[in-house]
Amino acid sequence: MKVLMVDMDGVLVNGRPVDRLPYFTDIERDLGLSLERLQREFFAAHWSQIIIGEKPIEPTLTAVLEKIAPELETETLLRYWFENDSRLDQDLLADLAALRKSGLSIYLATNQEHRRAAWLMNEHGLADHFDGIFYSAKFGCKKPSPDFFRMATEGAGVTPADIAFIDDSSENIEAARRFGWQAAQWKPGMALEDALQIARRAS
Repeated sequence: MKVLMVDMDGVLVNGRPVDRLPYFTDIERDLGLSLERLQREFFAAHWSQIIIGEKPIEPTLTAVLEKIAPELETETLLRYWFENDSRLDQDLLADLAALRKSGLSIYLATNQEHRRAAWLMNEHGLADHFDGIFYSAKFGCKKPSPDFFRMATEGAGVTPADIAFIDDSSENIEAARRFGWQAAQWKPGMALEDALQIARRAS
């Protein structure tokens, strides 16, 4: 193993910093925005294109808010979203730091749109902990597409057999294994070393 790829949501990032609840739990109380309408008008209608970079998030969200919450600014909602969906697993971060200090390259490999990927790396400080990020909006495809794993492998500059991967999605793990990565499904409370042992045995 020369490279470790780490999924973002459900592995490194889990809900609100204060209580781990879903990030939009109190959105109606806090911003006066109906979560049901946001899900229907924005996520159901546009997210599949935003997550692979076919649509930019800002003008798309602005058009939706003009329809369902004209008093709410796009940047206000984005900031609320990103800050509430940002609880980091500090134990995992510490274990990753120890591995990285030993010489292993560690990257994030995530289904993510451009703005939140940049926010997490730059404003939330993940750029200090990882050698880089591979994400769906940049690649134009998302996990579990084989193209995602191919482009991430090329970006890391190693062979598939050199890569270990942790992700909470069984579908993504199976796709990674088919591509030749060593992969293990991440479960809450799991230790990194245990996950890596599972990945090695499954290869």
